Amino acid sequence: MPVLATLARVYVDDLEAALPTFVELTGEQPRLRFTYRGLDLASVGGYLLLAGTREALAPYRGTHATTIVDSVDQVLRIAERHGGEIIDGPNEVPTGRNLTVRHPGGATIEYVQFHATARAAFA
Repeated sequence: MPVLATLARVYVDDLEAALPTFVELTGEQPRLRFTYRGLDLASVGGYLLLAGTREALAPYRGTHATTIVDSVDQVLRIAERHGGEIIDGPNEVPTGRNLTVRHPGGATIEYVQFHATARAAFA
C-alpha cells in the first residue's frame, strides 16, 4: 500500500495569520484549502495547518500526522490485523475519505484517500 505523503500537523489560532510564514518557509503556495467540522485547513509544503478555536481543535490535537494513501480500506484492514484502534471513520471528507487510527504503541495517524480533484491539486 503506497503512502503518497505524510504531513506534519500544525495547530494554529488563525489560518490567515499563519499562512504567510509557512508560504515563505516552504517556498510554496497552499495546495489545498477547505473547512471541515468547524476548522479551516490548508496544506503548504509538508505541513497541514489546522485553525480553529481551542474547543474546535481539541478533538484533533492528539493526532500526530496526516498521511495521504491510495486506499483507506487497505489501511483499515492493516490496522485491524495489527490491533489498531479505529478512532474515527472511515468518513467522507471534503478531500475524499479519511480514517483515524491509534496504532499499537500509541501513534495516532489520520489517513486520507484523496478524490481526483484533491489528488490533482496535491500533485
